Amino acid sequence: MKLTTTLGKLLSIVLLSALMPLGAQAQMAMPFGDKGSVNYSQKLWSAMADAHMVGPNAIMSKPYKGQHPHGAVLDTIEGTVTVNGHSGTAIIKRNYGGPGVSIASVANNPAKYLKAVTVMYQRESGYDTDNKNWFWAKYKANGGLHKNPKGMSLAGRVAKGMPKGCIACHTAAPGGDMVFNNDRYAR
Repeated sequence: MKLTTTLGKLLSIVLLSALMPLGAQAQMAMPFGDKGSVNYSQKLWSAMADAHMVGPNAIMSKPYKGQHPHGAVLDTIEGTVTVNGHSGTAIIKRNYGGPGVSIASVANNPAKYLKAVTVMYQRESGYDTDNKNWFWAKYKANGGLHKNPKGMSLAGRVAKGMPKGCIACHTAAPGGDMVFNNDRYAR
């Protein structure tokens, strides 16, 4: 009896997923940290490095006082980069911290205090329509990805559907665009 019930449940799942549209199947997939998101994050990092937005030759804005979860001091730049033939807006926030960190110390020696680079990249239409098609990533200073406490790489639809994390926080941004420093969309 148990075997029949288990086989019935398995068959139901297989049939349901076969009948489900591909978009819905994608929504059921891991929202972040999967192989596709990690690979995409590597291409995004390369595109941003080519545009001098990250890495040793990165353009830097004026550092300013930060707040949790990003860092004690931040600098933010944005521009357009192309990944896999799609050009989109990249908002790059460099997160600084550590002993002796201050706006002046970061301005004088940013590499010494850089702890993370957090990025919002607006992907192609249909990537994540619920969240304005933003792709999220939290990189280390060298371009590797940070991981959450469960060991998941922080790239993709980070913390989608969760009460805390990138998407949950940025949903509160004014203007309905998930961006805090300006309103992207006309009302």
